[in-house]
Amino acid sequence: MKTGKYTVLFICSLAIFAWIGLAQAQKAKTIKLPNGEEVVDIRGEWDDQVENYGAWSGYGKYTNVLEITLKGNKFYGFRMKSDKYHMAGSMAIRGKLDKNGIKEVQIISGLGPLDAKGQISEDGNKIIIDDGQRARLTLIRK
Repeated sequence: MKTGKYTVLFICSLAIFAWIGLAQAQKAKTIKLPNGEEVVDIRGEWDDQVENYGAWSGYGKYTNVLEITLKGNKFYGFRMKSDKYHMAGSMAIRGKLDKNGIKEVQIISGLGPLDAKGQISEDGNKIIIDDGQRARLTLIRK
């Protein structure tokens, strides 16, 4: 009989912890633009994990740090360090935001811009940008 009570107590405890976790889950922060539009705030420093695949798999994987700035609903990501293919200060990504997240985005490579798709996590701390054929960037907010 005691085992059953402990099992029920354990299950109730798990349910409480899960409920507290959901209550504390964060939504992505937004900012209001001068035109009244609200967009996800992705400004700041991001760890950048670059994965080249498909025809570009020979370029491998490497990391960098990006500084993302906003000008209206447009965003620009600049490399903060040099890596094996790019100089510090060079543009890595550019795009546009809307109320649902990333509206359009390009990966800026040494071989030219790649049109890509971008997805922002619900809490706003992770972004995945992928052109679907050659390159994927995973950005984690610092």
